[in-house]
Amino acid sequence: MGAGAHWRPVGRSTVAARRAEWRAGSSQRQCWERVLRRINSSLWEAILGFLFVLWVCFIYLFASSTGEDPVTLLIWTHPFGEYRQLPDCWELYQIDGCTLTDDKRAYAEADAVIIHHREIASLKVDLPPEPRPHAQKWIWLNYESPSHTPRLWLFGGIFNLTMSYRTDSDIFLPYGYLVPRERAVAGPQSRFTHPLRRPSHSDFSRPRLVAWVVSNWSESHARVSLFYKLRRFVHIDVFGRVGRPLQKGSDNVVQLLRRYLFYLALENSLHTDYITEKLWNAVLAGAIPVVLGPPRKNYERFLPPEAFIHVDDFATVQDLARYLLMLKSNPGLMRRHLDWRGRYSVHRPVFWGEHFCSACKAVRKSKGRTALVKDLAVWFHS
Repeated sequence: MGAGAHWRPVGRSTVAARRAEWRAGSSQRQCWERVLRRINSSLWEAILGFLFVLWVCFIYLFASSTGEDPVTLLIWTHPFGEYRQLPDCWELYQIDGCTLTDDKRAYAEADAVIIHHREIASLKVDLPPEPRPHAQKWIWLNYESPSHTPRLWLFGGIFNLTMSYRTDSDIFLPYGYLVPRERAVAGPQSRFTHPLRRPSHSDFSRPRLVAWVVSNWSESHARVSLFYKLRRFVHIDVFGRVGRPLQKGSDNVVQLLRRYLFYLALENSLHTDYITEKLWNAVLAGAIPVVLGPPRKNYERFLPPEAFIHVDDFATVQDLARYLLMLKSNPGLMRRHLDWRGRYSVHRPVFWGEHFCSACKAVRKSKGRTALVKDLAVWFHS
């Protein structure tokens, strides 16, 4: 027989029975599928919830370990009693998590208090009250030289952090510094960074020779003695309190110096790292700075060796004068002092906003550490 001999129609009752069986099985399957879906859904929710908790814990632990928690910095007094609006640290410097305030009512909640030396040294302003809140840091702020920083001995063992122009400060921010062109950043902070152009022919033929801007004149200063000796050999145009009038402001000084070949960047006292805006005004103006301050090696921390002329490089002041006059008549030699400029920009921190924001950033990174600066006077005079 053929294959069709085995086929026969199925009766209606048999079909109905099989349909009933199929429906019953289908119902059971649907039930189990619903159960499994619910189990899977609950399981996934549990897994996702667990992962979320792990993520939150990781972020918290990472922030705690790196000191990246948001902090509040209290400005105890505005330096020299001159009120300035407090900056937005993120908007200007891309430093986040910093709240600045000068409201002393915030003392109990402040993570750190920044205290400018001049005001407390005058004894007209008291230190914040003791005992200080738990883990709060006190920051000593000073940009004067040791010769003009009185009563340091009163403040040993009080502060937790130092902030000054010295490279070995806990928070170091100099009066200015060079930024290689390839590392210059864009954004709001770039407004404080000034590209230096390579010298042109006009830089070697400026109409005037030497300028000096001085406001603090004292016969006891080494720079005044140097000036008296140097002026016997070269003409020096003096501006400031004892010279020709000049409007205050670094921009005005820079504009003036664009007419000069050389600028006397002479510090009022000679101390480690004490290199002030005088140097950077000359650099910005394209005038070669003639410097009196710490030793040459100290200046070379901040500038290429050929970027300045140090008075210590000459046996006599007359030798210095001869060298300046030789450069004036020999643009090829003068170029050696200026060619480096095309590779750099100058960043000049604006007092005091960038200082406050930099201090706030340092507090975030050192949160939880409250060691004391025991020998403040010994360190600063070293």
